[in-house]
Amino acid sequence: MTIKLATRFGLMIALVGMLAAGFTGLYGYAQSRALLTASAEKRLLTATRVLARQVAVAYEASRRNALMLASHPNARQILQAPSLAQTPFTAGAAQLFSTMLDNYPEYFQVRLIGAAHHGLERVRVDRTDAGVVIVPPQDLQEKNTAAYVYDTLELPPGGVYISPAEINHEEGAHAAWNQPAVQIAAPVSDAQGKAIGLIVISLDLNGLFRQLAQDLPPGLELYLTNSDGEFLIHPDGRRSFAFDRGQTDLVQQSFPGSRVLFGEHPQHDVVTQHSNGDFTTVAAFVRQPLPADCGEKALVIGLAQPLDSVLAQSDALGGMIINIVLILSLLALGIAMTTARAISRPLNQLVNAIEDFGLQRELRVLPLNRQDELGVLARAFAAMRQQINEQLEQLNNQRNALDLLARHDSLTGLPNRRVFAERLDQALARAGRQSESLAVLFIDLDQFKPINDAFGHAAGDAVLQAIALRLQARLRTEDTLARLGGDEFIALIDHAPDESSLLALIRSLLHSLNEPVRWQGHHLRCTASIGYSRYPDDARTAEALVARADEAMYRAKAAGGNTMGGPLPTRR
Repeated sequence: MTIKLATRFGLMIALVGMLAAGFTGLYGYAQSRALLTASAEKRLLTATRVLARQVAVAYEASRRNALMLASHPNARQILQAPSLAQTPFTAGAAQLFSTMLDNYPEYFQVRLIGAAHHGLERVRVDRTDAGVVIVPPQDLQEKNTAAYVYDTLELPPGGVYISPAEINHEEGAHAAWNQPAVQIAAPVSDAQGKAIGLIVISLDLNGLFRQLAQDLPPGLELYLTNSDGEFLIHPDGRRSFAFDRGQTDLVQQSFPGSRVLFGEHPQHDVVTQHSNGDFTTVAAFVRQPLPADCGEKALVIGLAQPLDSVLAQSDALGGMIINIVLILSLLALGIAMTTARAISRPLNQLVNAIEDFGLQRELRVLPLNRQDELGVLARAFAAMRQQINEQLEQLNNQRNALDLLARHDSLTGLPNRRVFAERLDQALARAGRQSESLAVLFIDLDQFKPINDAFGHAAGDAVLQAIALRLQARLRTEDTLARLGGDEFIALIDHAPDESSLLALIRSLLHSLNEPVRWQGHHLRCTASIGYSRYPDDARTAEALVARADEAMYRAKAAGGNTMGGPLPTRR
């Protein structure tokens, strides 16, 4: 009696249920770990909330500092000075900026920038590896192209511009070069309220979070993202600001549980876990809204801790239980391997067959003779494969037919205008590389319309088909003959012979066309006018070659037809 697949799974589940009784002793151990994890999650969330509030306070403090410096009398007096020469007000402002950098170690730079003179920096103080320095006048730069400059100058008095977090790529930025920073700027206005310059404070994100994280317990990992989830600060510095390098690295990918912080209606905070193999991390994330005038809607701050360090205290509780777990695990492994082998063999045959079908390889053996559900599935797959192959063959045939119609004239079977243009472009490219020549023949039938009028379109079609065959018979296999429409043909003579040989070829074509076409007892006669042009003597582009051959054909037709014409000499 054949045992069905469902029966086998039932037996396996029953066996697993019997073994599950042996794991009852693990319940207490699991509960202790759960309590420790919950406690760690609560601590992480509390610490993250405090850190988020401190970030908001730091942003607000920087905002107030920018407004204070922008309203300082020295700023307006420097910007309204009649010349760019240094003044006592300049020295006072530089000293004020230096004092601010001394008191705020998270600041990279403080600058006074004028609206005039292409956004020239009037006073600038930088933080360098050697300390705070006042930048000399000859090193001051024009910043009129920076977004924070022209956006700030559009603000009313009392407004503040806060940029999104970005990598600082401004030249001469000293310690701020290639570091994550936020530009906080406020306009400096004259007595009429017109912005005549701006104060810019460069906030060092890494420095800010180093200060804020000083009181955190050791072993915590700090994360900071923008409102889209892109990492601004990551424990692995190579993953910070991936978007600045044209890459995508989101916290939602590393911690899927953090997705609730993003979207149309984001949550304020979340605690989540992320497993990477045997390594699991517990993390808390808080979404901190930023001021309305900030270029970023919110920042997401996260703290993470390895689960192993959280559960270290519970390891001593599981000594005896681990021995039981090991014994039962070995037993379960043996049973699982035996059961899996019985089920996986036909499944693997099906998987291999599907892969072979997708890669268009010869199919391996399918379990077609099985009497259980796997046999039914294998037979259904074999039938489906046959149907798909038949449908694919039909589709390929239809596609080939459509391609032929799209690229060839339906009456004569000759290539159409598009195919001729492609081959002419290819021939010109080859001729240009190899310094060869080619020719274009423009062929227009004479007295074709009277045939259509006297004998009907069927007669005209027969004449066109006969003429196409005659022209093809006179041309080489490497040449291209195409029908442009109506009674017009065009030929590409690749690797064109010399002038005399080309003229001989054209005369032979005219001679062949002089022969009448027999149709239903009638001798239908029409001649042709042929114009030609040569590359590179007459033209160097496809359009010009065709145009000059067309012009030569019209001259031949004007001369009475049944003759040829070449292009007129180009004026030098």
